[in-house]
Amino acid sequence: MPLLPTDILIAGQWRRGAGEPVDTIDPATGRVLATIHSASVAEVGEAAEAAARAVADPAWRDLLAHERARLLHRIAELTEEAAPELAAVQTADTGKTLTETRALALSAAGTFRYTAAVLETAEDTLTPSRGPYVTMSVHEPIGVVAAINPWNSPVASDAQKIAPALAAGNAVLLKPAAWTPLVSLALGRLITRALDEFGLPTALLAVLPGSGRIVGDALVRHPLVARIGFTGGTETGRSIAAIAGEKLVPASLELGGKSPTIVRADADIEQALAGVLFGIFSSSGQSCIAGSRLFVAREIHDAFVGELVERVRKLRVGPGTDPSTQVGPLVHHRHRDAVAAYVDLARSEGARVLCGGSAPAGERYQGGAYYLPTVLDGLANTSRTCREEIFGPVLVALPYDDEDDLVRQANDSVYGLACGIWTRDLRAAWRIARRIEAGTVWINTYKQFSAATPFSGWKESGLGTEKGRDAIRAYQRQKSLYWGTSDAPLPWAN
Repeated sequence: MPLLPTDILIAGQWRRGAGEPVDTIDPATGRVLATIHSASVAEVGEAAEAAARAVADPAWRDLLAHERARLLHRIAELTEEAAPELAAVQTADTGKTLTETRALALSAAGTFRYTAAVLETAEDTLTPSRGPYVTMSVHEPIGVVAAINPWNSPVASDAQKIAPALAAGNAVLLKPAAWTPLVSLALGRLITRALDEFGLPTALLAVLPGSGRIVGDALVRHPLVARIGFTGGTETGRSIAAIAGEKLVPASLELGGKSPTIVRADADIEQALAGVLFGIFSSSGQSCIAGSRLFVAREIHDAFVGELVERVRKLRVGPGTDPSTQVGPLVHHRHRDAVAAYVDLARSEGARVLCGGSAPAGERYQGGAYYLPTVLDGLANTSRTCREEIFGPVLVALPYDDEDDLVRQANDSVYGLACGIWTRDLRAAWRIARRIEAGTVWINTYKQFSAATPFSGWKESGLGTEKGRDAIRAYQRQKSLYWGTSDAPLPWAN
């Protein structure tokens, strides 16, 4: 694994933060990887002021769109070249498998590359005239934007905010999660290298690790921060939305989920079994779109869940560095304990633990934040276990009777992030997909993403949209221009 970066990026300079020290832990072993000194509130202010100057710098302000696209292409190249190193750092910091972290690094490179292509082809609009003037609509940068990301997929989440924000002409203040800052710092070094190569101010990006309580709060409240992008928990999202409302600045919020996965009686069973396993137990269940509520048609429920449990028991649990591992450790021991507490809650609510339900035993797992893939049944959809986001490898199986019963139960949630449907009946898939209250619906697949396809949450799963062609516009302000074409003075003046 490469040397771990510990300096943070403030006002264009890499240096030790003045805030509290935070140990980053390898969740597979419990050992300390590095100690990062967080940004202080004063350093957040320093970074914001430097970012505002960088946005106003003619070298950046006057850079044409196709030239900004060249910068994004260069960042994509550097990210792709560094994918093995980025993957190793992220696996050490998060516990994810190397297969997944390498895919996330390449996804980040793809996001920069796709955004560059969109920027090259983005057009402003000449609008129909309704008088003696020519009208047009143009888009301009917002200025300084804050990007606050969670610990579960940092490098891909970072790219999803940084790429469109830079493409739009802004500066970005990035706050990675306190538990997993290392890969964000490594990505920051690649981006500042590209900025240097292009002769652009490196203060266009700051990477400010620290707690949400201190660094996150300072970011969203800073008067120079004119837009906020947040991915994380719903309660924190509410607080950020309230602050954004007070400041009257836009905010995009990708929040929690409790996504239903639906298996109809006519499904391809092998496809459905593989898809359900992947949908909840990949990433050790630490995914906002994890398919954590399984609805199976009553006539096949017992047989399907029985076979599923047998396959769950065979999933290979281990460190992310082992190529055979399917389920790695959870990100932190405190998070592992929170997941275990939810399973204890499920037991108190009357759940049957069909498999899992504890940390694995054995010397291999000593010191690590492991938890066995767990399947529960015997709960009502109204139970807390079925309604609250666990964010771990815990699946609740529930039967349904008919399509109306299915839709009612699936939509009976404060969340509306994602859904999976397994069926051979495409007409039924269309009907159900349109009735489900969720921003993304997968049909006969799950957890597939495209930088070209918008992603959003409904209800308490969020506000705003990421990805797609319009992602850049979400980081810009729209301005209308009127060009008078008449030689005559305005008649009122006469």
